[in-house]
Amino acid sequence: MATGEWARLWQHEGLPGIDLLRARYVRHTFPRHSHEGYVFAAISGGIEDVGLPGGVVHAGPGTVVMINPEVPHTARAGVPEGWVYSTLYPSAAMVAEIAAETTMIRGTPGFAETDVMDHEAGRLIREVHRAAEEGNALAADSMLRIMVSRMLRHYGSALPPREPRTAGARNAERARALLEERMGDPPTLQALSDKLGTSPFALLRAFRDRYGMPPHTWLTDARVRRARRLLDSGVAPAEAAVLVGFTDQPHLNRHFARIVGVPPGAYRRGRGLDGAR
Repeated sequence: MATGEWARLWQHEGLPGIDLLRARYVRHTFPRHSHEGYVFAAISGGIEDVGLPGGVVHAGPGTVVMINPEVPHTARAGVPEGWVYSTLYPSAAMVAEIAAETTMIRGTPGFAETDVMDHEAGRLIREVHRAAEEGNALAADSMLRIMVSRMLRHYGSALPPREPRTAGARNAERARALLEERMGDPPTLQALSDKLGTSPFALLRAFRDRYGMPPHTWLTDARVRRARRLLDSGVAPAEAAVLVGFTDQPHLNRHFARIVGVPPGAYRRGRGLDGAR
């Protein structure tokens, strides 16, 4: 990492499935990617520029950034000194459970706003981190649920139903399935479009419209996601790299660190995996 940068991404055994990230990034740039669950990030210093489908959000101290599942986004420093934040990544299942218990939201819960000035929510996010670091899983779990409930009650609503699928959207979904099947040996855009009975540029447009990024960018993100699951199951980084289709471990390390925010070795240590390197 660049001088002055630091990051810790980890899980507490008492909060299964919840990633916690505290970091200061200066030169680090997150490429376009998405998450299976939700993102709640409390900015405490500097400015984070978050690139979303609707434009760039400039998030400063006191701001909480909320990102729904599978929304493509980028992140980078908005000022030379970078940004400092505490982030929580609860699963879609947990947020749906909290929404059903504490709100009148029916359907898939989500947030129309990406950034809100909410000092209390930011405090709660930081308190979750503090409690987890002190080994107090009861307090961490309680404050996590209080924070999510607060955000849903103040800013949440049911996400709009997905529009009927067009032929282009169906082709994009079929292309995604083919890329998932052939992650280690993906077809070219031409071969993919030939198989689907469309043209390369039509498929490229349809894929971007459906997933917010071109197929090759989506594939890199998908490979890193699968690598995370393999690392979680105890697979060594070198083996995981080959299994997901990267040429070698340095190739995995580079993309993993850019998208996840820490390299594979630090990721494994944050999960308490013995022998992590």
